[in-house]
Amino acid sequence: MPAGAQRIRRLSFRDGVAAEGSRAVPEETALAVVYDGGSYAVMMGSPTHLEDFAVGFSLTEGLIGGLDDIEDFETLEHENGIELRLWLKEPRSKALAARRRMIAGPTGCGLCGIDSLTEALRTPPRVGAGSRFTPAEIEAALAALAPAQVLNHETRAVHAAAFWSPDTGLAALREDVGRHNALDKLAGALARAGIEATRGLVLLTSRVSVEMVQKTATIGAPVIVAVSAPTALAVRTAEAAGITLIGVARGDGFEVFTHPDRIAPEPISHVA
Repeated sequence: MPAGAQRIRRLSFRDGVAAEGSRAVPEETALAVVYDGGSYAVMMGSPTHLEDFAVGFSLTEGLIGGLDDIEDFETLEHENGIELRLWLKEPRSKALAARRRMIAGPTGCGLCGIDSLTEALRTPPRVGAGSRFTPAEIEAALAALAPAQVLNHETRAVHAAAFWSPDTGLAALREDVGRHNALDKLAGALARAGIEATRGLVLLTSRVSVEMVQKTATIGAPVIVAVSAPTALAVRTAEAAGITLIGVARGDGFEVFTHPDRIAPEPISHVA
């Protein structure tokens, strides 16, 4: 059984006939992100790759600029959840303390620590030119995705976010019951491994909302490939961020919604 899952008893019905058995289901727990002793956000997520998640969340939410801003990290397990404790260096610590004082009240999942519409709909950083990809490379990336989804293979109940490049193939993949969490875990994994995202693409098994585009822009990847369709706001945000947004990606094709110039119809060579 992979980490983050357990097998439970269940009663199934097929053609009206009952049968006892078991099914693998994903774990879900409360994850509290705590900076310098003060709680910042609590999300429900899979209790796996927790340092990747803490680092990635901190990066994609703009709370740190890089790993050097983190002084220390530890996890503390409670009966009802897990605390992910980070201590930040100055001036990040002071900036976060000031930001906390400005937050008027609680916020919902996906908008943790945000207290205004302007901040929620912020224009993400614009990505660089990055690499170009052929349709065959997009299809190769998609083909590599499913076999690497170990937790989803067992449970059929979690999302995945992955990074693929022509140089390395599938360089990293993270899974979680929450699609935002999976992408944050991927961001943290790439940062901790020192992987440059500009030469590859981000693969998503979920729909593409505006937050997924904002987080990908922070990672610096020039292309998003998702198996589902994007929202209209996600398309507008990807256009503004310079991201090539690909959706409805299947084994037999895909749809390009923004910046199609990165998709080369003929084979191209990748040079350093």
